[in-house]
Amino acid sequence: MRKLFRRIAQPRAVLYTLAVVIFGICLGGCLGIPNNATAVRNFELERYLGTWYEIARLDHRFERGLSRVHAEYSMRDDGGVRVINTGYNQEDGKWERAEGRAYFVDKPEIGRLKVAFFGPFYGAYNVVALDQEHYSYSMVISSNTSYLWILARHPTLNSKILDELVAMAGKLGFDTDELIYPKHDGGKN
Repeated sequence: MRKLFRRIAQPRAVLYTLAVVIFGICLGGCLGIPNNATAVRNFELERYLGTWYEIARLDHRFERGLSRVHAEYSMRDDGGVRVINTGYNQEDGKWERAEGRAYFVDKPEIGRLKVAFFGPFYGAYNVVALDQEHYSYSMVISSNTSYLWILARHPTLNSKILDELVAMAGKLGFDTDELIYPKHDGGKN
């Protein structure tokens, strides 16, 4: 009986180990950055904290149909960043809010963070463009070309700067024809 148990237990242990390795690879991939992209250097978290308005984004289910979208970044007691995303759902006539947490992936001087809104699952938050003089605009991407946000400190962004960021996104492989430009009438909540 003991020999039979060992024969059964061994494949389970191998499968368990294989599952853990595959999960680790997948999770690591979720925190990566596209090959042709580089996160900003000389990133200063203290200057990045505060309110950012969403100027443009690619469509995804958790912000679909929202306007007046903005994010609030503040420090957490554990040294991470509190992320509160808010947007107005016109169809429901209600504000929607999601709270998450973010932590640096590399050194704090590099604009690469991991962010989680749901349980222990993190996604990449790579700052690939930033007005490093005034911290007035930013472009954030995930680990692939499916997620992109152009953010600004005000509900509007200079059209020349916006065009430059959209062109940069196109060079990085993003489908810029699919960008959504949420309305900000009515201000933030």
